[in-house]
Amino acid sequence: MPSYDPNNIFAKILRGELPSYKVYEDDKAFAFLDIMPRAPGHTLILPKAPARNILDVNPDDLAHVMKVAQKIAQAAMKAFDAEGVTVQQFNEAAGGQVVFHLHVHVIPRHAGVSLKAPASFKETPDVLAAHAERLKAALA
Repeated sequence: MPSYDPNNIFAKILRGELPSYKVYEDDKAFAFLDIMPRAPGHTLILPKAPARNILDVNPDDLAHVMKVAQKIAQAAMKAFDAEGVTVQQFNEAAGGQVVFHLHVHVIPRHAGVSLKAPASFKETPDVLAAHAERLKAALA
C-alpha cells in the first residue's frame, strides 16, 4: 500500500493552508463541508493524525472519528430536517477513495431525493457558509 502523502488536500486544510467551511473541531478530529456536496449538509470528518485510510489508521483515532461522525449525523438530521443519513467511507482507488487522507462522509437524506453524482456540482460559498452555520447551531 502506498504511504501517506502529507501534501494531500485534506492535510493542507488541516494545517490551515487551504480554506474550509468548518463545522466541528476538537484535539483529534476536524469536520467540514464538502464543497461538492451530494446533498445539502454533506460533511467530511477527518482524524487530525496522518492516516491514509482505514487500513493504516490508529484504531483509537478511527473510533474518535466515528464518534464525531455520529455527532455530525445527529446534528445534520436536525439542521436539515433530514429523514435519514448516509455514512460513507472509501479506501484506496479501487475502493473509490479520491483523497488519500482518511475521511468519513455524512450526508443528510430525504426520501425520494437522489444524491447528486460525485464531484458533479460545486456549491456556492454563501450556501456553504449558511449550511455550516446551521450545522454548528445544531451541534451547540
